[in-house]
Amino acid sequence: MPKGFARVAAVSVPVHLGDVAANENEILVAMETLAAKGVQLAVFPELCLCGYTLGDLLIHPLVKEQCWQAMLRIAEKTGDMAVVVGLPVECNSRMFNCAAVLQNGQVKGIVPKLYLSNGNEFYETRWFVSGDQAPLCTQVMSYPFGAGLLFEMQDFTFAVEICEDLWSPIPPSCLYAVAGAEIIVNLSASNIVAGKHAYRGELLRQQSGRLYAGYVYAGAGYGESTADLVFCGYTGVYENGRALCEGPRFTMDGGMAVADIDVERLRYQRQRNGSFYQVHQTGIQPKPMQPVVMDASAYAALPLLRPMDALPFLPTGQDAAQRMDEIVNIQTMGLMTRLKAIWCKDIVIGISGGLDSTMALLIAALAFDRLGMDRKGIHAITMPGMGTGKRTKSNADRLMEALGVSASEIDIRPAVLQHFKDIAHDENNHDVTYENSQARERTQILMDYANKVNGIVLGTGDMSEMALGFCTYNGDHMSMYNPNCSVPKTLMRGLVKHLSETCFDQSVREVCADILDTPVSPELLPNIQGELTQRTEDILGDYALHDFFLYHMMDSGASPDKLRMLAAQAFEGVYGEDVVDKQLSTFIRKFFTSQFKRNCVPDGPKVGSVSLSPRGDWRMPSDMNSVLWKGELRG
Repeated sequence: MPKGFARVAAVSVPVHLGDVAANENEILVAMETLAAKGVQLAVFPELCLCGYTLGDLLIHPLVKEQCWQAMLRIAEKTGDMAVVVGLPVECNSRMFNCAAVLQNGQVKGIVPKLYLSNGNEFYETRWFVSGDQAPLCTQVMSYPFGAGLLFEMQDFTFAVEICEDLWSPIPPSCLYAVAGAEIIVNLSASNIVAGKHAYRGELLRQQSGRLYAGYVYAGAGYGESTADLVFCGYTGVYENGRALCEGPRFTMDGGMAVADIDVERLRYQRQRNGSFYQVHQTGIQPKPMQPVVMDASAYAALPLLRPMDALPFLPTGQDAAQRMDEIVNIQTMGLMTRLKAIWCKDIVIGISGGLDSTMALLIAALAFDRLGMDRKGIHAITMPGMGTGKRTKSNADRLMEALGVSASEIDIRPAVLQHFKDIAHDENNHDVTYENSQARERTQILMDYANKVNGIVLGTGDMSEMALGFCTYNGDHMSMYNPNCSVPKTLMRGLVKHLSETCFDQSVREVCADILDTPVSPELLPNIQGELTQRTEDILGDYALHDFFLYHMMDSGASPDKLRMLAAQAFEGVYGEDVVDKQLSTFIRKFFTSQFKRNCVPDGPKVGSVSLSPRGDWRMPSDMNSVLWKGELRG
């Protein structure tokens, strides 16, 4: 290795959730490969010894002790290579999310995470305290402990930050770099959603450029729980604003990025920049702010200059296809991980010939293909009822045949009619009982069939339906895993088109094209000569508006007044003010009254910045009063 260079590696290994010994072995095997490559410094993901998604077990004494012993054993095998691994560490009755720096058989130091992720899908303060409390624990088992440790190798100095530390307003790496660290390593367990990979890459480039530093990032991947999230296993090495090497993502075997960082050049660039060390003169910590009130009343009526996208969930632009691929990969890996975790080789799915079940079936086919499993393990069932149309039934049959899955047909009408007799319901009364009985009968069939084949029921419902409560409680509302749970209806159409055209043959593309051309319908009311009499958007209003309201309410907390104003601009010339008002009223009413359905939804992966999972992004009581929102409605 030429003087002034550092060979570093970011490594993501398969996670065995809760199996510390298996994780230890994965790290040791990777270390052998890294040593053969001459790596001087290697970093593994956050909490890699036990798994980041272990939940409340992260603070269990058994987990803590097993991780500590595994860390000591890994230290014994390090040799000259510095190795950084993640584990939970207790000190003075406090639990810290830590990185252990190991070399030459020794624990050189332990660095706690400063900024704990505690919003949306993350709630680390449930288990950990910030590294700010480290001064109360100056050493752990006689080892140096604290967030401000600098590790000096012969040719370079490095420091450690953990995941959210990088995303904070003033990352600790800023302080470390000014104090002399030329390389920053980051142990991460940041989940992946559509668009986040590009944002994270830009963040890493910016931080390494701002600090004239090398940055080594190792993210958690395959094996972490996909109950609500998916982790893609990203690894990357950056230097002064550019990516030197990036490892593969969405793999079952993990990945690594190995590169040589020119530390000497970094030092030279820092010395050339006259402002780099001026931070010592001003101080890096924010000073107390004194508010200065400005008058902005003259600008209140001015229209927005910024463009307003009418379909905010739908990727556009030159990277649209890439983002579609990423969403598909998230859904597919989520299902793959669930199947592997529960040793399941069979799934059961109801096929209606509509968009949602089509998407779920395509994802299932991809997951089975990537796992090397026979598609005959996908048990697709059509269940014609009172409102099933000829076109949707035909498309369902054609799609199952084209994909080569195990196809069955079970007519629900006799069972539903018997049920009407059991509960003394007039079959000519086409009320909510008439509709929901069909949905629940279908779900019962799917659940029982899954028991028969020792499989799981795959859900198909989308996020738009869940936002509006347009699903039958304990009917199509329920499954064992739902890959579509955070995909809104306006995105679903684009995903089905993209997926069918890029990953499947002509026979699948043809039937998907006709499905895309079919009106959305629950098909629960009697049809006329095989033709649909029930269209969802006739009942609810256009999904474009509902998804627009959902996005902006979840993304920025927009009130009804603001939603109305934004929609007027985005849909100018498409919908009149009366239509917007009426549909906004429908959205607010249905969104707030449907939380009881969302509070018990199945597991499924988050794919974008908006999710309604009660375990992550959206926690709301089912019995809250929505008077504040209704007070701003006009319709």
